[in-house]
Amino acid sequence: MPWPSRKRDKEAVADKEEPDSKIAKTKEKTSDEQEEEKSAKPSAGKSTSGWKNWKKKTSESGGEESKITYCHWLLKSEPESRLEKGVDVKFSVDDLKAQPNQTTCWDGVRNYQARNFLRSMKLGQQAFFYHSNCKEPGIVAIVEIVKEAYPDHTQFDKKHLYYDSTSKKENPKWSMVDVQFVRMTKRFIPLSELKVHHLAHKAHGGPLKNMMLFAKQRLSVQPLTQGENLPGLLIPYVRQPS
Repeated sequence: MPWPSRKRDKEAVADKEEPDSKIAKTKEKTSDEQEEEKSAKPSAGKSTSGWKNWKKKTSESGGEESKITYCHWLLKSEPESRLEKGVDVKFSVDDLKAQPNQTTCWDGVRNYQARNFLRSMKLGQQAFFYHSNCKEPGIVAIVEIVKEAYPDHTQFDKKHLYYDSTSKKENPKWSMVDVQFVRMTKRFIPLSELKVHHLAHKAHGGPLKNMMLFAKQRLSVQPLTQGENLPGLLIPYVRQPS
């Protein structure tokens, strides 16, 4: 997509419903390896139930996140104007629909765990387009992965907001995928509604009990298990646990 990048995941902004005071920010690490290792761990003081479930799946699949096979995803982007270093990072579903062939690269991801999820995406898989850090965050549309992970060109552009001087062309740190608009969801699915189902499923059992949307609020690229694919959203409602 044209410069500047609109998506961001470097300390991705939490939804306005989640106070920043409740979310510990990641501190600078002394090496890339430490950063990558810690990006997969929960912040201090936060609930770890979702992360433990994800960690268990990682262990069962050989101990490497990249070996886990996910079928669906959730991608966060900010639909309202917000300046970062003088650059507007806004990118809504309407902005995606306005792109040539309604397709764009999902660039600007600067979190190791989110990057690894991007690298796990497969051609033809679908993702929910989620409006984040806005008056009413939630799921608005469905997109499709139309190009698998390749180097994010913005990391090498010295004039770009997401330039990374430590990334080398022979061994790029950051990746992106191309996504294409598929359709709007049959209705807007607000975070507040998803949270009601999440809490009900935590209390009584259900597929949304460990949803990463609530375990890792700041992560802008998230996997969904088959149960978390929310048949009620692709088929258009969320079922309460019986």
